[in-house]
Amino acid sequence: MTSPLPVGMFSNTTDLCQPGVQESQGNISDAGCTPHAARENHEVLLVMFIAQALLGIGGVPIQPFGISYIDDFASERNSPLYLGILFSVTVIGPGVAFMLGSAMLRFYVDIDKVTGGEVQLTNKDPRWVGAWWLGFLVAASLVALSAVPYFFFPREMPKEVASGKESDSKKSEDVLSQLRSRSEHVQNLSLTKFIKHFPLVLLRNVRHPVYLLVVLAQVNLSAMVAGLATFMGKFLERQFSLTASLANMIIGAVNIPGAMVGIVVGGAILKRFQMSLRQCSAMCVLGMFLCLVLAFPLLFLGCPTQKVAGVTYSESSEFGHHALECNLQCNCPEKAYNPICGSNAIEYISPCSAGCRDVNIDADNNSVLNYTNCSCISDNGLMGFARPGTCGTGCSHLFLPFVILSCLAGILASTSHTPSFMLILRSIQPEDKSFAVGIQFMLLRVLAWMPGPVLYGSAIDTTCILWEKKCDRKAACIYYDNNLFRQRYLGLQFFFEVGTFLCFVTVYVILRRQEREASNAAGTKVDPEKEKLAGNSLKSPESKV
Repeated sequence: MTSPLPVGMFSNTTDLCQPGVQESQGNISDAGCTPHAARENHEVLLVMFIAQALLGIGGVPIQPFGISYIDDFASERNSPLYLGILFSVTVIGPGVAFMLGSAMLRFYVDIDKVTGGEVQLTNKDPRWVGAWWLGFLVAASLVALSAVPYFFFPREMPKEVASGKESDSKKSEDVLSQLRSRSEHVQNLSLTKFIKHFPLVLLRNVRHPVYLLVVLAQVNLSAMVAGLATFMGKFLERQFSLTASLANMIIGAVNIPGAMVGIVVGGAILKRFQMSLRQCSAMCVLGMFLCLVLAFPLLFLGCPTQKVAGVTYSESSEFGHHALECNLQCNCPEKAYNPICGSNAIEYISPCSAGCRDVNIDADNNSVLNYTNCSCISDNGLMGFARPGTCGTGCSHLFLPFVILSCLAGILASTSHTPSFMLILRSIQPEDKSFAVGIQFMLLRVLAWMPGPVLYGSAIDTTCILWEKKCDRKAACIYYDNNLFRQRYLGLQFFFEVGTFLCFVTVYVILRRQEREASNAAGTKVDPEKEKLAGNSLKSPESKV
């Protein structure tokens, strides 16, 4: 998160080449480097941490407890569809959030302190910081309203009966009564007995190979989604020269709805064909394999780094910040960042670095039209001109194929979401359902959602060419090596997708072996006691979900 700069410090005239004038600080202020300002930043960060912790606690009744609640009282035929609807509606939230963020980022971050006429920037300017905090106010209000109906849900609901068959109804009632008795037994345990019982239940679930592998597959998939949700906007901005608002709108309007469609389709397929556990794992394998096929070309769909004088484009042709001889007399401040695009299609980090001495401003809206008399820009032997803003990467024709392939890959990967949950719910003991799903979500947070963004951020930082300095420390990256950015960011996503695919393949192999062992055992006589023990320890891979 970049800190907004005071609006008064944005000046398009002090960034000009001014020979004989002492070097200034340009557009960067060190007013925020005092100990008092640093203490205020830490206090705000603490409030954000507390808010995120409360948000996580509030989400527990929906996931994981809501998943177990639905599966307990829905019929086995309809349960996959209901869970698919729940997951897809859950995905709608981030989609709406990205769309809301896209709208809010069009406003300046200090919209409550300054008027629009005082801001000399547009939302297309790379120095623009949008009002990211407005989305929290809107979302918090909606969450508070939607939480009210949860007070009126009963603790237990009648077990849903599919197709009205009496035998199925009787069987469902027997299963429900057995589940209630087991659940009541666990609930009636004292705190001391529950603590003693906890390690046994944990060990029983963690040692289950299908449960453990499916959770690991979801960890890999969640790590991939964490990188997409956190940095896909920045990736689209840098690769295809989009504004932050447009990048968020693309994610919210294309990628998120695509994932929602995949989840619903996966649940509908399970309901229609009444798949066994082995068939569920086969569906997960197929979905992830097709996802890999479509995701691989994305590694090569991108734009090269634009030519930036003194940074990526110089006589030495080496990456890094080099001084330009044509602007040595300008006394340009090192911290100045006000990118312009010269008439020679080369980008400069500020008008001063291009040697521009004059600026033409539109009096109607107080915006810069162009910079002229630029000594570093040659136009037919004469000093050239420049327009405000970056030159862009110049490969907009690749943007549409990238969006289509990424959307299709997301749809195919999402089809494995509901089947993977059914593999967990049907392979564990009924009384451990809520506990197992809770452990699953805990592992997803600890192994994917917490370290995932940090891993992606560290990989992306290694591709930075030029850093902005604030308080003598690295702040935000100004320019990236776009090829390295694409390879390392999308390469990490592809790595996690491969991990998910391998976990599902292993699950399929295990379930297929158990199915063969079960069929062989059915053909021979087995001691009743051994058969009873085998039935209690394993669920047949042929059992329908």
